[in-house]
Amino acid sequence: MINIELDPRIIQVCPQVQIGAIRAHVVNHPTPDGLWALIEERAEYVRHTYELLQVNERPAIAATRRLYKSLGKDPGRYRVASEQLCRRIIKGLGLYRLTSLIDITNLVSFTTGYAISGLDADKLVGDTLRMGVGEAGEPYCGIGRGPLNIEGLPVYRDAQGGVATPTSDEERTKFTPDTRTVQININAFAPEMPLEQAVEWTTQLLRQFADATQIETKIFSFSIPS
Repeated sequence: MINIELDPRIIQVCPQVQIGAIRAHVVNHPTPDGLWALIEERAEYVRHTYELLQVNERPAIAATRRLYKSLGKDPGRYRVASEQLCRRIIKGLGLYRLTSLIDITNLVSFTTGYAISGLDADKLVGDTLRMGVGEAGEPYCGIGRGPLNIEGLPVYRDAQGGVATPTSDEERTKFTPDTRTVQININAFAPEMPLEQAVEWTTQLLRQFADATQIETKIFSFSIPS
């Protein structure tokens, strides 16, 4: 299991923050009908449970938005990924059917409210991921977005540079059909679904729809260094 560290500035704003980490060997199939049916079922629940303006009040999303504001980032312009998914669902825009790994992380994200970092572990450099704060001019290519201004965003970095933010993961470490090892981080800046439950559900989905083996899980908790 990779080590995860957090910048004290993030812990100060979100003292309850925990990261649920999952590492596993997988096969990234085209999304099967069983997974897609589950996604549609959970999306229907979201659509009938939340009004558009209520999405920001979900505890996990609200906490991530507060973190953005505290770091000087506008959460209305740089929306949290789980919020983006919920808004698409409520607006009736639908979700894209992609691959098992992408759609599992999307399903868990919009169901739990947590922003999830889904990374191809074989493309990570080094043995530590550190979540810090994006700097002005820091290079970052968001998946499907191109260059993304991550100044003021919480950002995971490996030894080479940024790999994930709660708004968008980075092209360098994204899931592809060739992904064989995953590092999935469930970013709980405040509790919504119990994190242990979210981790267990994610591992079940990985077993069922991505042939996951050699699964490792860990929940990281943090305190401000004295």
